[in-house]
Amino acid sequence: MQCKRCLVGGRVQGVFYRATAARRAQELGLRGYARNLPDGRVEVLACGEPDAVGSFVSWLWIGSSASKVTSVEVTDAPANPADARTGFHTV
Repeated sequence: MQCKRCLVGGRVQGVFYRATAARRAQELGLRGYARNLPDGRVEVLACGEPDAVGSFVSWLWIGSSASKVTSVEVTDAPANPADARTGFHTV
């Protein structure tokens, strides 16, 4: 299993970005979460098979139809079972 922590910037809050990301992550069989940050970005933790995680990280640039993504910062994250509960959820 591979985990990536992504910080997504741009117009990504209040435009269904997290819900759309959760739907896409579930389609790919990923675990993790998407949550709003106080600075206007969205933090995403995606855990799963490397190919699925890579596909999802690329998709983060697309987002919802109303979003406008300007940055995606990706770092490796430890595969912590507490952070990657069953399924993908929004916080």
